[in-house]
Amino acid sequence: VASRTVEKAQALVGDAANGIAKRVDVSDEESLENLIAQADLSISLLPYVYHPLVAKLCVKHKKQMVTASYVKDEMRALDEDAKRAGVILLNEIGVDPGIDHMSAMKVIDHIRNNGGELVSFSSYCGGLPAPDANDNPFGYKFSWSPRGVVLAGKNPARFLKDGEIVDIPGEELFANHWPVEIEGFGTLEGYPNRDSLPYIDTYGIHGVKTMFRGTLRYPGWCETLKKISEIGLLDETERDDLEGLSLAQVTAKLIGSSGDLKADVAAHLQIDAGSFVISNLEWLGLFSDDPIPAGAKSPLDVLAGRMLEKMQYAPGERDMLIMQHEFVAKYPDRTEKTTSTMIDYGIPNGDTSMSRTVGLPAAIATRLILEGKIALTGVQVPVMPEIYEPVLAELESMGIKFTEKTEVI
Repeated sequence: VASRTVEKAQALVGDAANGIAKRVDVSDEESLENLIAQADLSISLLPYVYHPLVAKLCVKHKKQMVTASYVKDEMRALDEDAKRAGVILLNEIGVDPGIDHMSAMKVIDHIRNNGGELVSFSSYCGGLPAPDANDNPFGYKFSWSPRGVVLAGKNPARFLKDGEIVDIPGEELFANHWPVEIEGFGTLEGYPNRDSLPYIDTYGIHGVKTMFRGTLRYPGWCETLKKISEIGLLDETERDDLEGLSLAQVTAKLIGSSGDLKADVAAHLQIDAGSFVISNLEWLGLFSDDPIPAGAKSPLDVLAGRMLEKMQYAPGERDMLIMQHEFVAKYPDRTEKTTSTMIDYGIPNGDTSMSRTVGLPAAIATRLILEGKIALTGVQVPVMPEIYEPVLAELESMGIKFTEKTEVI
């Protein structure tokens, strides 16, 4: 296990008898290359921009590689080199991406093998506080910087609905949300997640009329974040007039208020002062005299810092990961709808569901590669039965499993 400091690596190794802790600086290519050359396989959990560097060194030394990140063009370009070297560069083997691909392909292949044609595929995923830990009005908690989660709300989205391509600009993302019924759980809120169209190729489902991937949140998230964006709090522009201000002063500055701040914000947002959104903003402290988070240089810094202060998991609280797919398949004599649902909970004071569902698929796939049970080479994602069948089976033995329900429609 290699990290920036030996101490960090040692903490990850813990008391594992065969574990060795090493220090590595990814900018020191020579020491990175030495580590890769000594191992049979490298699992890269570095920031995604470094994966191609690790991958090139793995190919050079004919070593296998596993990552949980999306395949980018620079990685895809190594496909032929990896095949010539006889190694696999397996990517997207976490939860989303990862478990989503594997669980979807299992059902898609089953439909194909039974003479059906997939006409619609919708998939939702969300990492959320478990109901017993869901005690704030945003219905969300952070175990790392909120910036990424909040900025995801600026991403444009694209999907296929009833044969038509739908494009949603980033500034309208949070205006496009709807209730999603989760089997065995209840109602959550769903909204589109980036560009769904490439998955038509990934899954080989070129006949579909609907192809949609979405994100799940507790109800109210989208409307609140939309209004936070309208105040200007998602702005990443650094400014020099925030230092020493209170949260209320920043809010007032962003909307040009000099009077009753709560009333002015409601008017600016064109909502009632008694709206749940206003009470959510008040709970977050945006009308308070609390100082802005230390070191905040942009409105986004202010928001992210405050969210981290107010919305962290407390010791013993559980997170939860929900994934649900809906497939509509046409057969010669009928049309069927299959719903496939996974609800996984973190372990109190132990591993989070997010870390288990990202880490375990990568770990299982790594062992299967080292045992010679996955013989594929080149740049791969887990859409083939020889990867998804054994990985899903082992995840199920660990309690990470899907429940399927099929009905004729």
